[in-house]
Amino acid sequence: MVVRAALLPVTLLLCLALPGSADAGRTADGFYELKNKKGDFSIKVTNWGATLVSVLVPDCHGDLTDVVLGYDTVAAYAKGAAAGSTIGRVANRIANARFVLDGRTYRLLRNDGNNTIHGGPRGFNKVIWTVKEYVHDGDSPYITFYYRSFDGEQGFPGYLDVYVTYRLSDPYDLSINMNATATSKATPVNLVNHAYWNLAGHGSGDVLEHELQMFASRYTPVDGYMIPMGQVAPVAGTKYDFLTPTPVGANMEIVPGGGGGYDINFAVDGQQDAMRPVARVQDPDSGRALELWANQPGVQLYTANWLSNDKGKGGKVYGQYGALCLETQAYPDAVNHPEFPSSIVRPGEVYKHDMVFKFSH
Repeated sequence: MVVRAALLPVTLLLCLALPGSADAGRTADGFYELKNKKGDFSIKVTNWGATLVSVLVPDCHGDLTDVVLGYDTVAAYAKGAAAGSTIGRVANRIANARFVLDGRTYRLLRNDGNNTIHGGPRGFNKVIWTVKEYVHDGDSPYITFYYRSFDGEQGFPGYLDVYVTYRLSDPYDLSINMNATATSKATPVNLVNHAYWNLAGHGSGDVLEHELQMFASRYTPVDGYMIPMGQVAPVAGTKYDFLTPTPVGANMEIVPGGGGGYDINFAVDGQQDAMRPVARVQDPDSGRALELWANQPGVQLYTANWLSNDKGKGGKVYGQYGALCLETQAYPDAVNHPEFPSSIVRPGEVYKHDMVFKFSH
């Protein structure tokens, strides 16, 4: 069944539009659910930030657990972190909140010291998306969100039509497909999904014993402001070497109260625009595993270094290192590094970011 802008029965209607914004007159509609026929694999999403709210998957005993951090209401997402959200127009950092494109300097809104992060103070995770299609039954249920980013939004040039589709398929695959078309001016584009994963279950403690393998033999070193310095260096001999399955906390710096951990971009091995394996994570206790495939040049590993007593779904409290993010992406600050793979989309061109999260147990 195809339902356009249909809602779950327990919809929370929340008017979050800012006067005079592109969201004026629209509402964040609450949560939508997708479930497989067997009933042992489901997700919930919301059109606030085109956000992934929950992912229920079985463990080796068949017990279902939600493995994504998040919140119980749309209002909490509006106030909280970008957990599970679609990040854009440009995810990660842009140095000095500026870039030059086709001879013109563009100045962005700063929200990370002198830099811009995750699209600015009001990136795509802070806007209301339109539900274009919602197919909640059949072999491959899916939902598609749409957002039109306006010329000058957060300082970025040109109009951008953006679509994000969440889809389930057998046996336990979650696909996220992101397409964006520049309609008037050239612009940088780097869309990511910012899900926080804990395969033992959200709120179950830290992920330091999760075993992580990265299909990435190089990474992009950063300066003290987390801006890439332009090099692409080998991971061999560094704490970033996850070429073989390794506990997340085995070599990382632990800094109680905030910081430490990992927050770094890896250069994914293989052809940059081809679907290929990016990472594999497994929780040794539950047996749950996640294998990520994508078609982007990089992936940001983040270990929730700054989470601290964050109240999440079902009364759970999320603490430091309580999840990890694997955000496939363009290289951070690519717009200011011509030596990096380009993140520029020109009028009429279509940006495509495809990822598949393959769960097993």
